[in-house]
Amino acid sequence: MAITIPLVLLLAGALAVLLRFKAVGAGAAVIVALFGFYLANTGAADTVNQLVTAVTGALADTGR
Repeated sequence: MAITIPLVLLLAGALAVLLRFKAVGAGAAVIVALFGFYLANTGAADTVNQLVTAVTGALADTGR
């Protein structure tokens, strides 16, 4: 049985942990989130999506 977790949920959890342990400040977290939204509106969005898809596909194949 495979369990799938959306990448955005995984990243939100990682950000919550970083904020909890004060490894990153709230201001930096807001800047990173805004950067992600602006990056999604650029021409680089397709390249980033392809890269993430390739990496997650490669990680999924290593578990077989």
